[in-house]
Amino acid sequence: MIRFFGGKGGVGKTTLAAAFAVARAGAGRRTLLVSTDPAHSLGDALGGELGEEPRAVAPLLWAAEISGEAQARRRIAEITTDAEQALPREVLPAVRRHLARATESPGTVESALLDRLTELVEQVGDRWDDLVVDSAPTGHMLRLLSLPALLAPWIEGLARQRTKARDADRMVAGLLGRAEEQPDPLLERLHARRARLEAVRSRLAAEALVHLVLVPEHLPLTETLRAAETVAETGLRLGQVIVNRVVPETETGVLARRRAQQDEVLARLAVRFDEPDLVRVPLLPGTLTGRQGLGELAEVLREAGFDP
Repeated sequence: MIRFFGGKGGVGKTTLAAAFAVARAGAGRRTLLVSTDPAHSLGDALGGELGEEPRAVAPLLWAAEISGEAQARRRIAEITTDAEQALPREVLPAVRRHLARATESPGTVESALLDRLTELVEQVGDRWDDLVVDSAPTGHMLRLLSLPALLAPWIEGLARQRTKARDADRMVAGLLGRAEEQPDPLLERLHARRARLEAVRSRLAAEALVHLVLVPEHLPLTETLRAAETVAETGLRLGQVIVNRVVPETETGVLARRRAQQDEVLARLAVRFDEPDLVRVPLLPGTLTGRQGLGELAEVLREAGFDP
């Protein structure tokens, strides 16, 4: 099972993702919970410090906070090594400078983050039974999920260009009597990455669900409706939409004044989504963190109709 939890910042997606992961681990599933949000708060929700590598935080539950920047630095180091083996020595200083600048670019960071996510997806069914992803805010999550479809053709084009250059090199070497074939690690890596991208794209389409989280307000509603359309365009399946912090009808205090806006938002959601696809989580007192608090929230999710 692979689940993504995404939504506008501040709607509670991290806490809900963590609660879901706690429930899966409690059901006997080896569960990995990871955050790809640059503003990590997963460790706070779990009540412990997290790093790049998964660490056990409860029986059958592991967690990690992935840094796109750290993954980009690792990826650039690998590309630099390949370039040093495949390119003429005189162009290497310029290549190194270009790669150093590329490390901080958003495209490089997101691509490297996708590489790490691909590694984790490949481990589902072997090392983990379930992968639960606390995604970055909606726009970042959608770009990440669309990258496999965008990058695969681009990498194929790079591989074709590299193959043409290799053919020209072989022709010249043959004319000079040096026809010995040399390995090309750069071309091999391009082919391998394209194959992995196509594999993870197919697997996510077949196995993953994206759960959009919002609170019953107009701005999160607008973003959620747009995101639902984009998820479908990426070839992924939309799971149940979670409306968090719903004010109960029995509320008679100050919060009761919010119900007019809340009812309007819920009505618009009901037009777009079938009733079983909408999960309403009531506004709860206190901060539900740590294993006990998250376990309580998982039970609220179950009672609200969230279907794992």
